[in-house]
Amino acid sequence: MQDPGSDQTAKAAAPGPRLRICLAASGGGHVRQLLDLEPVWSKHDYFFLTEDTALSQSLGERHRAHFVTHVALGQARLGSPVRMALAGVRNFFQSARAILRERPDVVISTGAGAVYFGVLLARLAGARIVVVESFARFDHPSEFARMAGPIAHHKVVQSKALQAFWPDAAVFDPLRLLDAPPPLKTPFLFATVGATLPFDRLVEMVGAAKASGHIHERVLVQTGVGGLRPDGVEVVETLPFDGMQKALREADIVVCHGGTGSLITALRQGCRVIAVPRLFERGEHYDGHQAEITRAFEERGLIAVANSPEELVSALRTVRGRPPVSATTDPAGLIAHLDEILAGLRPRRRR
Repeated sequence: MQDPGSDQTAKAAAPGPRLRICLAASGGGHVRQLLDLEPVWSKHDYFFLTEDTALSQSLGERHRAHFVTHVALGQARLGSPVRMALAGVRNFFQSARAILRERPDVVISTGAGAVYFGVLLARLAGARIVVVESFARFDHPSEFARMAGPIAHHKVVQSKALQAFWPDAAVFDPLRLLDAPPPLKTPFLFATVGATLPFDRLVEMVGAAKASGHIHERVLVQTGVGGLRPDGVEVVETLPFDGMQKALREADIVVCHGGTGSLITALRQGCRVIAVPRLFERGEHYDGHQAEITRAFEERGLIAVANSPEELVSALRTVRGRPPVSATTDPAGLIAHLDEILAGLRPRRRR
């Protein structure tokens, strides 16, 4: 666990009582959304509860953080129930140790499975629970939301369709197009599989397109730990957060998996984005939500989608033939909502 950084101890005291907030999120887009909510939690005494990934390790260099083992129900669906059970036991005790040590007043969680035990244990210990359903969910709630919703005091969804499942939830759609000139880019294609799992199909598609001459730019591929390493391209297994941001600032084209964190981060940097969604039927993810995400983004004209080497070649022609689109998430409404919730709470006494 990282000790409190100077940015936490030296910041000016916020008006009113400072709550102890547990920021609970697994890796990738879940924890990135919590970072977007910094105006909410930075005024309080906060800590992160998250998975042990390259992004989270970068987070732990600046903020107090507790790390837990990755666990998800989808591990059983992909044929690893024993692995899921063992990871769950480790995760439970790691979560319990963090919650008992910190005794948070409030938990703000954007999911997913790796932080469920932390949310549950904090609720049992008397904390108020705020669940923000992932921006990755447009049509159906996540398994995390289904489990955490019943124990939450406040619920937020980011798609109007999800109010059918949570009628009492607040709704904030954060997606915004940016009306700005495209940034200067270099002839560089960056391919990234994300922080959680290797994704050899994406890596193989990019390597084949480079070998066949359909990619003429310099190529850097982030493969995940133990992922495929094709010839003819630069390869790195993981990148710290700052390294990822540098690659996205420079890259003209980004080929990424279908997680919202990767998509939004690339669109925010004005990249031409091609998404290769991880497919449940291929054993690449715990469910099919990435196909849902990429379909929604493609329908808005933000990205191209490829599921095969031939579709990747076609997608490259498509994105090169149109201006890049810049987009971001604007959390201002959600920030104001969370500030209002926290303003009505008081810190608990601690020994």
